[in-house]
Amino acid sequence: MRLVIVTGMSGAGKSTALKVLEDAGYFCVDNLPILLIGKFAELAMKPGNENDKFALGVDIRSGESLKQLESALEEMVIRNCKYEILYLDANNTVLIKRYKETRRNHPLAGTGRVDKGIEKEREMTEFLKKQADFIIDTSTLLTRELKVELEKIFVSNHGYNNLYITVLSFGFKYGIPTDADLVFDVRFLPNPYYIEELKPKTGNDKEIQDYVMGFDITHEFLKKLTDMINFLLPNYILEGKNQLVIAIGCTGGKHRSVTLANKLYEEMRKHEDYGVKVEHRDIEKDALRGK
Repeated sequence: MRLVIVTGMSGAGKSTALKVLEDAGYFCVDNLPILLIGKFAELAMKPGNENDKFALGVDIRSGESLKQLESALEEMVIRNCKYEILYLDANNTVLIKRYKETRRNHPLAGTGRVDKGIEKEREMTEFLKKQADFIIDTSTLLTRELKVELEKIFVSNHGYNNLYITVLSFGFKYGIPTDADLVFDVRFLPNPYYIEELKPKTGNDKEIQDYVMGFDITHEFLKKLTDMINFLLPNYILEGKNQLVIAIGCTGGKHRSVTLANKLYEEMRKHEDYGVKVEHRDIEKDALRGK
């Protein structure tokens, strides 16, 4: 029997997660009263059930009774009822943006500001985040990307170390990404911008990739960068980090940075324990003049 408690911040994707689990064959119940969770688990454990996979959506809609969840979980442990906690999170800026887009009020904000409701919700669910088996930060995830991560954990049963990596190319002329955790400057590499036939192309084109990767210094840099990232990842996990943005920049974010971001992404994809994606922030900007 597998029992997953789906919780986290309002607006972080709990409804999507429950839908994905339901499609994967889980029997899902959303917003079950806290006092009934133990009884539900007890019934789920009984032999002869047609379904052996269950998911419960629990969040601040439970109100003050959410405080009783901790003792309910302790009781389940005593009864040898195994469960896993999936905690969905997102940064405050993203959550506020999502609330504004949907024109919904935060359930704890009342007539006040959304950010105050979010702060209160973080305090109320902090004990769940500390106990979580899986923490997924959806700040930079599309719905389909969240679905892929959930299927890895709860369908394919791949390992998951609560870390999602975004490899991001950018142009220094447009500013360093504000959410970057690590920033690397590749402007020292030979620049295809000055070759007329390569100028209009991007690092997604084979001609640019062949040019940029045609130098020993590029391969040496990529090797050293990959080695350092591989060293850092397990240490970031120990620190409790669940979202890592690696930014690689050149002048215009079109040629060298895109090529190296793609290559680093290919290396990071070899780690099945981590979620990873690549983005090119400035690849379409200044198409004629970008470097």
